[in-house]
Amino acid sequence: MKIEIRGAENLSFRERQVVVLKEMGATTAEIARRLGMSPNSVATLYNRAKGKGYEVVIVLPGTALGLAGTDDEEGGEE
Repeated sequence: MKIEIRGAENLSFRERQVVVLKEMGATTAEIARRLGMSPNSVATLYNRAKGKGYEVVIVLPGTALGLAGTDDEEGGEE
């Protein structure tokens, strides 16, 4: 699985860290411990990042969805 953050260039380094961890399912408390900051700071950074309009795109290989090796793969779109 690959996570792409569109609009990441508009985020600060700390905002990117918080967004990536949050989008991977970490709780605010876990992120705070890992980054050595308060939960309030994590929440502030996350809300600030959301206000900047980033978008998360998750790219999954066909094998992860059980789609690899299907007939549609070789023939393209119908």
